[in-house]
Amino acid sequence: MMQRSAKSVSTALAGAKGPPTAWLLLLACCLLPGCAALTNPVANGIPVRLLPEELLAPSREGFEQIPLTLLRQPPPKSFRLDAGDTLGVYIDGVLGSAETPPPVNLPSTPELPPSIGYPIPIRADGTVNLPLVGALSVAGMTIDQAERTVIDAYTKPRDGAPGAEQDQGYLREDTQILVTLMRPRHVRVVVVRDDSQQRQVSLRNESLLGLGATETTIGGGERGVGQVLELPAYENDVLNALARTGGLPGLESTHEVVIQRGYWNQPPDADDDNSPAADATPADGMAAVAAPRVTRIPLRVRPGEPLGFRPEDVILNTGDILTVRARLPEFFYTGGLLPAAEHPLPNDYDLTALEAVLKSRGPLFNGGLNTSNLNGAVIAFGIGNPSPNLLSVLRKTAGGGQVTIRVDLDEAARDPRQDLLVQAGDVLILQEAPDQAMSRYMTTIFQGNIFTRFLNRGDATGTASVSVP
Repeated sequence: MMQRSAKSVSTALAGAKGPPTAWLLLLACCLLPGCAALTNPVANGIPVRLLPEELLAPSREGFEQIPLTLLRQPPPKSFRLDAGDTLGVYIDGVLGSAETPPPVNLPSTPELPPSIGYPIPIRADGTVNLPLVGALSVAGMTIDQAERTVIDAYTKPRDGAPGAEQDQGYLREDTQILVTLMRPRHVRVVVVRDDSQQRQVSLRNESLLGLGATETTIGGGERGVGQVLELPAYENDVLNALARTGGLPGLESTHEVVIQRGYWNQPPDADDDNSPAADATPADGMAAVAAPRVTRIPLRVRPGEPLGFRPEDVILNTGDILTVRARLPEFFYTGGLLPAAEHPLPNDYDLTALEAVLKSRGPLFNGGLNTSNLNGAVIAFGIGNPSPNLLSVLRKTAGGGQVTIRVDLDEAARDPRQDLLVQAGDVLILQEAPDQAMSRYMTTIFQGNIFTRFLNRGDATGTASVSVP
């Protein structure tokens, strides 16, 4: 309401006579000027009950953490050798002698037992090259099977050149031969996480007059962290990669792990120079990537919702890039009778229109209270003013447009179906309904006092004061 001037109108109620039209004109002059609740077009919105499904905000609740066992590969019954493993081999008289004890190597991790012998790596073709016997294939074998293969190669009769002795091996059967696992093969992956929280400092400034305090936050937010991991065999999975780089993502993340595999559009197992992308360079642009091999693993799903990934998808290979992205901050905005401000939207639970009004410290069902005091709510004089309940929500649509949604806070408090979930980018404007504005206007400008002469009950005199805008 706009205040223009103030006048005092006094009349004798008992003796006042005049045409009714004059009183109607006087009432119209008092009510119509500057009544924003009657003329503001923002309030002309779609009621919540008539809102189409595509304009409703998706719920942020109901998600559950998936079992962590789904993020790791099943442990093998026995360790199987493959290219990249390093064996500890001791062969008396060939690799070592009886005069010197075999070397003992203590592993860097407690998962492996101490190894005995000299380091012999398994080559890319799955073989080990040993003196006298040459290349022996051990890929896919257990440690015991590989040891038995080496013993047989040195002690069993040889199939050599003509004229050679075929009835005996290189060594006697009682020769001491030991084969152990010195170092398992490792998978080298890159982990990039920007969900790590920076440290922040809060400064609290108390008012000297006891009128409250202000708090200032310095720092905070997310920061990116990159790390190159070497995961041992049978531990090259998503769970171990997360555990070694800070643990499971928190509420500030997207609750999703993204794995990028391969190099440009070259298949992960292609190692020749004749592949289609062998000549592709970063200068060729994204057109060189024919089909990105991206695996998305959600960490939180709704009950009964399919996971969207297979057990083999959690296994990491050399060259894979694992990323955990931070959730971008989302906000909603308030105005009108609500304090004009930008408010963060929670990540893990729903925020309704009623709760948004409370979160923004707006008036809600407090028409009989004075909210402008400094020491708490104080009951005002009289019956109070009606509490504003007309909330207009300005929401952006998918096509770049905008729609206005009308929320009646009184109905929303009685029926949750009349409430509305707030989504990112919403603008909440609180106003009075026309009847509320008119009621407040009437109680503001009209003040009447009646004086009665008790000695003469047949005569009464009254006065009325009217503040005209």
